[in-house]
Amino acid sequence: MGRNLQNGERLRPVDLARGHGLSTQAIRNYEEAGVLPAAGRTPHGYRVYTPLHALALRAFLALVPGHGHQTATSIMRAVNQGAVEEAFRLIDESHAQLLDDRRTLQAVESALRDLEPTAAFESEAAVSGPGGTFIGPLAKELGIRPATLRAWERAGLVRPRRDPRTGYRVYDEADVRDARLAHQLRRGGYLLEQIAPLIAQVRTAGGLEPLEAALRDWHGRLSARGRAMLAGAAELETYLRERG
Repeated sequence: MGRNLQNGERLRPVDLARGHGLSTQAIRNYEEAGVLPAAGRTPHGYRVYTPLHALALRAFLALVPGHGHQTATSIMRAVNQGAVEEAFRLIDESHAQLLDDRRTLQAVESALRDLEPTAAFESEAAVSGPGGTFIGPLAKELGIRPATLRAWERAGLVRPRRDPRTGYRVYDEADVRDARLAHQLRRGGYLLEQIAPLIAQVRTAGGLEPLEAALRDWHGRLSARGRAMLAGAAELETYLRERG
């Protein structure tokens, strides 16, 4: 069946381009990148495509939303080079990344739930100093070293003020909240550079509650990616089947 598609209707670059809202240059670029099989040529050197090329283009465009442009290109290039197992490996890696992203979201939600029961830090850390707590009691409460809190400060995760008389760091209620959130996320495998934007969002929002909308959006984007992967897989399967 693949041979029939390959040798049947002749399509010009403009025919493929118009059918997908692309430019003819984009079609040529996709062929050069290996997204499309090599085109035939007329005696005058003009490219000639077939319905099989149209299926390849459909598969690629369907793969992009779920896997990204670079990975989708690599998948199609592998298929067109006959390295189907490599294409499957790339697809598996994308699914593994999506699973990691889901686990990350779960870690964030778990960290936020752990912070919900207490608006303030009801412990020895909360009463260690006037109007706040010092680095030692806070580190002890979290089960970390003071040096870790200083590293978090350098990364922008906490912003303690300095006591004007002693120069000691003083962590107010918001700082304690941010430290607890950072601690939960670090335990969930988050990197400091990943935690910093979330902490900044908490500060901008004025608390944890406004993050619920952001988390719903995050869930929605992950679900959309998962569905896009399904759609891409269906188009790729069609292409693979017609290639024989």
